[in-house]
Amino acid sequence: MKKKIKFIDLFAGIGGFHLALSKINGECVFASEWDKECQKVYEKNFGLKPHGDITKINEKDIPAHEILCAGFPCQAFSISGKRLGFNDTRGTLFFDVARIVKYHKPKIVLLENVKNFLTHDSGNTINVVKKTLEELNYDVYYKVLNSSNYGVPQKRERIYIVAFQKKLKIKKFKFPLNQNIFISLENCLLPDNLTKELILKRKDIKLKNNLEISKDIFGNYPQKPIRLGHVNKGGQGERIYSPKGHAVSLTAYGGGIGSKTGLYLINNKLRKLSPRECARITGFPDNFHLSENKNHSYKQFGNSVVVNVLDYIMIEIKKLGCLNK
Repeated sequence: MKKKIKFIDLFAGIGGFHLALSKINGECVFASEWDKECQKVYEKNFGLKPHGDITKINEKDIPAHEILCAGFPCQAFSISGKRLGFNDTRGTLFFDVARIVKYHKPKIVLLENVKNFLTHDSGNTINVVKKTLEELNYDVYYKVLNSSNYGVPQKRERIYIVAFQKKLKIKKFKFPLNQNIFISLENCLLPDNLTKELILKRKDIKLKNNLEISKDIFGNYPQKPIRLGHVNKGGQGERIYSPKGHAVSLTAYGGGIGSKTGLYLINNKLRKLSPRECARITGFPDNFHLSENKNHSYKQFGNSVVVNVLDYIMIEIKKLGCLNK
């Protein structure tokens, strides 16, 4: 039997990393997530209840593992010492990632964060992360990837950081190329009879005069959000998009009538997306159990990593053969 690849799932959310790593024969030996509603969904789907606050868990109590996954929150780091290393992470949640890496020395560290992490605190934040991992004897690679390029109809740009133990001698790692998988939001929609409660009736809908959407020479619609109009003043959560294109990035917070999912003109009716549709455009399968509370689901997918992007990153990692070393 093929040996399982042991991994841990920190800041686990509802398990995007878990889904992706399971596809490469991964076995989750430890998970941590402080949000109790996320814990419920995670346990329901994977039979494993995540531990709580990682800051209160001793690294020695975490099982040995080959891959550490973490979608840790974005925070500024103090660089008063200007060492740009492990000590500069204290007081941040990345410190907890770093202390676990320092103790367990996994082969691979796989991290995800918001796009702005790259420029956060004038670039100091990413520099501290990079220098810290290098100080812990890892070769570090990072890149911003847009999930629209990896087979899901959602524009979601995130930074992915992959670090390899130096002894693995991985001197060239290439993030996955754009996959050119053409898909529209309408491919992920539920039937109208299952989304009636989401239909919005407004008197202030303002649409463009010409709603026709041009296709490329191969007959494909643009692989990006296609704006058709707006309600109210067109602020955040008030813009209307076509299901022929891609969804805007799901958000955990945000106001407006279309908060968290955006607004879409579907079969001439205006509505938000349902939790199941949010799951689909984030790469979660239809057999994934959602929270019974739709507001919790919206928040959870607004915070989630996109499974498809991780799938393609893991394909590139597997090509290196380092998981078998």
